Amino acid sequence: MVMLSILKHCNWKTSRNGKCVVAILRGMCEGPVNDTQKKPEHYDIIIGGGGLVGTTLAVAIAKNKTLADKRILLLEGAPPFKGFDVTKPYSNRVSAINKKTVELFESIGIWERITNARVKHIKQMQVWESNSDALIQFQHNHFAEDVACIVENDLILDAVYTELKNAAPNVEVRNKSQIMEVRLPLGKGQSEIKLRSDEKFSCELVIGADGANSLVRKEMNVDVFSIDYKRMGLVATLEVSEAGDNSVAWQRFIPTGPVALLPLSEKYTSLVWSTNIEHAKFLKDAPHDEFITKLNEAFCKEYQKNDFIVKAINGLNSLMGRSGGNMRQYPPRVHSVLEGSRATFPLGFLHASSYVCSGAALVGDAAHRLHPLAGQGVNLGFGDICLLVETLAEAAYSGAKLGDKHYLLKYEQKALAKNVPILIGVHGLHTLYSTTLSPVVLLRSLGLQLTHNIPQIKNIFMKRAMGYN
Repeated sequence: MVMLSILKHCNWKTSRNGKCVVAILRGMCEGPVNDTQKKPEHYDIIIGGGGLVGTTLAVAIAKNKTLADKRILLLEGAPPFKGFDVTKPYSNRVSAINKKTVELFESIGIWERITNARVKHIKQMQVWESNSDALIQFQHNHFAEDVACIVENDLILDAVYTELKNAAPNVEVRNKSQIMEVRLPLGKGQSEIKLRSDEKFSCELVIGADGANSLVRKEMNVDVFSIDYKRMGLVATLEVSEAGDNSVAWQRFIPTGPVALLPLSEKYTSLVWSTNIEHAKFLKDAPHDEFITKLNEAFCKEYQKNDFIVKAINGLNSLMGRSGGNMRQYPPRVHSVLEGSRATFPLGFLHASSYVCSGAALVGDAAHRLHPLAGQGVNLGFGDICLLVETLAEAAYSGAKLGDKHYLLKYEQKALAKNVPILIGVHGLHTLYSTTLSPVVLLRSLGLQLTHNIPQIKNIFMKRAMGYN
């Protein structure tokens, strides 16, 4: 600073050379520019959230020929994924994958890796009511196709992260990167992300795959319809006896809520039990033998039935030529639960009024959340991926910006058409099966039995469950 004062006093600043010297000395005195003032590093797409949907989306974009040259940043707040060990016991976090999701996994090159590890192919599903004799069974003719596939979540993540590492050079993954701030463009500008580490990034499009409490969604300022069911889901890994090939999924609606068994292998099954909060906490902490007794009772106990409802169901079956009644099967008996596998999680409903805005889009639980009774939650998220990648490829091929709202709205329209009927249907089922009032039990029992008895109606539900409109 002393040198600058001397130069100014000597009027060096009035000459061209003097200005250069002053500028150089000022830079030497003031030091380098602060890192926080640097221009943010730029990516074409930034994905917030490295869970099942976020990581799969990154691979799907990288594998798309039209989008293969796009630079992608995947931000995940958790430490690096530790991988999947097939020699370890089954996890209590599993997903029922439908046919449409399998096709997505095949297209991005991860399904073979998953099937080479361990997957359970479900050939039939039985759903039945405890307050009446109504039931429905889903299966393809001669069991030619799977109704669903049960896969551990960590196995899916392992396959996706392996594919990211081996075949997606344009994707950069940053772990322990928590998003603190999201700035979206008002017009045709760029979106910006700021991390808790003060690092900043810019992009054409930021995609919120950051779950039900999405920070990206909050910055988009869209209305959100949400319901706290004030209920909890209990999951556990069970060992069953005399299960045969154990390829049937079971779900029974009992007065406290639906309870389901999802086969994992010939010996092991995954439990999802939806109930009130107090009951869920009791089941989670109950002694082993007491828990097993309560669980087997949930599937086999005969609950009190209304005679009028029983006669109505029998009358419907007779009218439709099924006078022999329902051929109900019973699930294999559970004889143990893997230690440490019992866990609970809150249940609720959520839907964003819009999935997109200029420079941003939502996928998965950031856009919608539903009850697990139909096993459709993660499949809806994977369906979002297919539609969004298709839309982004169309925008890129046309020379448009990836964050162009005109193109993003096409994704939103298709996603809403796919998701809303399922969201409404599942929420409606939850509401219908949350009471034991006789008129409601009659209504839902007749609906369940009618669907079972009419193949055309049943096929519509099966196609929806498989991911097809």
